[in-house]
Amino acid sequence: MSNYLPTANEYVTLSTLREEDGAIEAVGFLNMAQRGMIEIRGDGQTPFFRPFLSLKNADGAYDCNVLCDVSWEREHYWIPKMTARAGNVSVQTTYLTPVGERGFCVRMTLCSDADVSLRFGGCGRWAHSLHIVNEEKEIEGTKYCYNSHWNRLFLFEMRAGYPLFSFAPMADTPLQYTFKNENGAVDYSMYLDCDLKRGEEKTLTFFWGFGFEEVASATSAQEMLRRTYEWEYDKTAQWLEKRIYQMPTEKLSQIYNTNLFFCIFFSTGRTIDSEELVCVTSRSPRYYVSAAYWDRDTLLWSFPAILDADAKTAKEALFYIFGRQGRNFGVHSRYIDGTVLEPGFELDELMAPIIALSNYVRVTDDREVLGEAVIRKGIESILEKLAAVRHESIHLYESFLQPSDDMQVYPYLTYDNMLVWLALNRLSKLYPDQYGALAQEAALVKQAVYVHCVAEKEDGKRYFAWSSDLKGNHEIYDEPPGSLQLLPYYGFCDSSDEIWRNTVKIIRSSDYKFSFSDQPIAEIGCAHAPYPWLLSLCNSLLSGHEAQAWRELEIVKLDNGIACEGMDPIDGSSRTGEAFATCAGFLCHSMRVTDQICPAKAK
Repeated sequence: MSNYLPTANEYVTLSTLREEDGAIEAVGFLNMAQRGMIEIRGDGQTPFFRPFLSLKNADGAYDCNVLCDVSWEREHYWIPKMTARAGNVSVQTTYLTPVGERGFCVRMTLCSDADVSLRFGGCGRWAHSLHIVNEEKEIEGTKYCYNSHWNRLFLFEMRAGYPLFSFAPMADTPLQYTFKNENGAVDYSMYLDCDLKRGEEKTLTFFWGFGFEEVASATSAQEMLRRTYEWEYDKTAQWLEKRIYQMPTEKLSQIYNTNLFFCIFFSTGRTIDSEELVCVTSRSPRYYVSAAYWDRDTLLWSFPAILDADAKTAKEALFYIFGRQGRNFGVHSRYIDGTVLEPGFELDELMAPIIALSNYVRVTDDREVLGEAVIRKGIESILEKLAAVRHESIHLYESFLQPSDDMQVYPYLTYDNMLVWLALNRLSKLYPDQYGALAQEAALVKQAVYVHCVAEKEDGKRYFAWSSDLKGNHEIYDEPPGSLQLLPYYGFCDSSDEIWRNTVKIIRSSDYKFSFSDQPIAEIGCAHAPYPWLLSLCNSLLSGHEAQAWRELEIVKLDNGIACEGMDPIDGSSRTGEAFATCAGFLCHSMRVTDQICPAKAK
């Protein structure tokens, strides 16, 4: 199975940039009209784009050389650069997704140890066009590839009676090229023949533009060409550098910054048709529920990290969420246009917008947002929905689904009601005149949790139940997506609270069925994915087990360094949920918060 080095900007994603040879298997972009993501792919034999290098032999023919000594680095923790050799020739290939552009660039730089004649460039196949919202569906339409004066090369367009989307390459030097459209797939090649002297350097840059139809795609490529690769690289590098945060060790810095940029560019994006910023679980189809929206995932996990690094983007995301998504707050999952994807009420998701809003105001001191009509309307809707799920006589609120999105055993979840307590308290402080009285309801919720959501073991030690029916039945359980370990982090109780300490001891014990306390990655899983969760490691950072978590972060492999859902208990490599963009955000935020209080020791 291939390893990948994903990269992206606001408009396009290279989710499957292949480590073994630098091939781009697919390119994706969001489309509001289709309520999801479109991805153009090659097939199992030929990727969408592959850089190549061929040396001329004694007979005058070109032998395709397989790259060897392949190595990678991420410049500025995000821009992938491959270094490799083919015969006497060394080649560096950089994959740049410039911020603010509808496209990407690939630059090849060659240098030889001897005089050689060679051919180099890029080739590939457009075999599949997929619509993606969790599941992948082939788009029915006609693939076109034709010469266009707009880019002085060939151009690709998908039509179903009218254009659906288009993409176009350009280069910074005149090229030879071929293309053919056969059996529903387009094969193409763009290349340069040249003689390279010993020690001489040669560069070639491809600019790929995307848009609704040929003029938009070709001029998107032309814009980058006119700006020059150097200008686009410097602009992007400066943008990245402003957001980089250095951790105590280089391994931790790599994890933090690469996952920060992965969070920013894969949990948010701009649609190619409406240019709106939208939020999703992941723009990578390698994550099993991609290109759709969850309140919890965005607002409790990715939003805090985005807010740490880029308050402007966080504000725009907040208005998208209270606008497009506001009508269906608390519903399991939605399309990017805000309509319902998967029904099912989740209490943690209903509370998440208020928690995110209060975090934004706290960090930025921008209180003007509180007066915006769309924000006030969203809050009113949340409170109305909350009132509908309150117990008739007890100050607790029920949820249909758990933070894992799995069905609950009992409807009153301790963690979820903690979020109710938190949201009502914060709302009372944000709007003291209008919602000040909610602080009293919050106090009653907390009191009810201690009365109805606390159980006692045979030895007399009390602990927080995961869920209760308020009729004497409860569940001993925990979920990394909404862990009881986080109660002190959110201020619900102190870390010295004996009930909480007993609870943590139970779920971290080797006797607990989802605990991996005796493994190198000594985290917690759950029924949804019975492996140590990366979110559990985040919870450990925030709940007093930071020394253990810092040690784990120094050895975890994750999804080739990118956040995943479940990890192998030995080496921390991905077992479930690769390319988990919102989790990447919570990983970064928990690392940053903990580093500022209790940093890891640098080696």
